[in-house]
Order: sequence, then structure tokens, then C-alpha cells
Amino acid sequence: YWQHYHAMTARRGVTPDSAKNLLRSRPTLIAAIMVDRGEADAMITGIVGRFHKKLGYVRSVLALDPGLQSTSAMTGVVNDQGLWFFVDTHVQPDPTAEQIAESTIQAAYRLKLFGIEPKIALLSHSNFGSHDDPSARKMREVREILVRRAPRLEFDGEMMGDTAWDESLRRRMLPDTTLSGRANLFVFPNIDAANITYNMIRVMTGGVALGPILMGVNKPAHILTPSATPRRVINMTAIAAVDAQIRKAQQQGA
Repeated sequence: YWQHYHAMTARRGVTPDSAKNLLRSRPTLIAAIMVDRGEADAMITGIVGRFHKKLGYVRSVLALDPGLQSTSAMTGVVNDQGLWFFVDTHVQPDPTAEQIAESTIQAAYRLKLFGIEPKIALLSHSNFGSHDDPSARKMREVREILVRRAPRLEFDGEMMGDTAWDESLRRRMLPDTTLSGRANLFVFPNIDAANITYNMIRVMTGGVALGPILMGVNKPAHILTPSATPRRVINMTAIAAVDAQIRKAQQQGA
């Protein structure tokens, strides 16, 4: 394994001795190499340790999906009002409009795999141009990118959280809005907004968390957090298994 890892990282400052030492003490790295070599179909990590350190190990081995610039994470919450998804809760601190649009398309694809039709709200402190600061303009640009790249998706923005939740309010503000009903996929301008909102909704509603679902790497790999319950681990194991099955079917059909 250390030779496999060193072959991939030799020109990124990892010496043979460093590769050996890392492989002795980093289970996440071993798991990523097993997935990359085809010895395992998927991996789950993150119950102990720091998310971004685990992500670094995963990304040092697994490549990005074709055409993508970066990874991102989507987290779900199941509560008595339904199933809701939040992007990007764990990976990109201050993503560009292009990165947010890319994450949104990735998240929408996964909702469809779950049998859920994505209704996407591009969130901001601004409602359809009511503010013109950099954060609001960024989310406005996300919408413009999605119009070009994914016009079949149902989305709108930039909008406030209550506007995403309440269709009647949304239509009073913008009668020709391109989002109907209540949003179920909430897209945020930065990691602070996404992570805070997800955690508050999860705790305040007594919801069950799903994820984080890591998006963007070319093999099924997911990084949980130390707060993950056994139920969340089981749910994510099922998601990782389905992800592996879909990828295998796509490879066989290619």
C-alpha cells in the first residue's frame, strides 16, 4: 500500500519513509487506497478525528469526478415536516459562484437518485435583488450559471430563508418565480451559513441527520463527523453501497 500511495504523491513532497509512516497510522488513508485499488467498493470514515484532515487523505488518493473542480458536501435532515438537504455544509469555506453551481448540480443529481424531485432555493439575505453586496451578487450569479448549465432543474434565487419556505410569500415578491412549492434543497453562499442552519434545524426540530454526503470524488467515499450516531452510520453505509452499485452499472454500460 505504501508503494501505491508513494507513486501517487511522490511529486507532492511525500517521501517513501513518510508514505510508510502514514500507512501505519492512518486508517482513512488505507481505506482510500483499498477503494482506489478496487479492493473495497466504498468507504466511510470520520467518526474520530477532524473532517478536513480526513478529506485531505481521501483527496490525496481519489481523483475528482470528470469535469469537476472541487469537492463539496450535502447534509440532510429528516424531521416531522419532511426531508431537507443543505449545501455545502462541510467542505468549501467561501466558494465561488461557479463552485456553488457545481455543488448544486451534484446535489440535485443525488436527490433524484433518492427518488426526490429537487426544488432548489439559492439562499441569501437578499430577495431577488433587494441587496447588491458581494454575497447577494454571488448567489445571483449562481442562478445565471444554472440557467445556462442546468435549465431543466427547478430553482430560483437569490432569496431569503422564509421566501424559500413559503410559496405564497415568494409569489407576492416575484409572481413569475421559477420555483414552485416549498424548497427541499437549500444552497448557501458560504460554509458558515450552511453549517449553522443545518445544525440548528437538526437540533431544534429533533431531526435525524443524513450525511455529510461527500460529492465530487470519483469513488464512493464519505466522511462523517464525531457527532454521528449509529443510525447515521447505517444510513450512510446504505447510501455508499448504492453509490457503488450505480457507479459499477455506469462503468459496465459505458
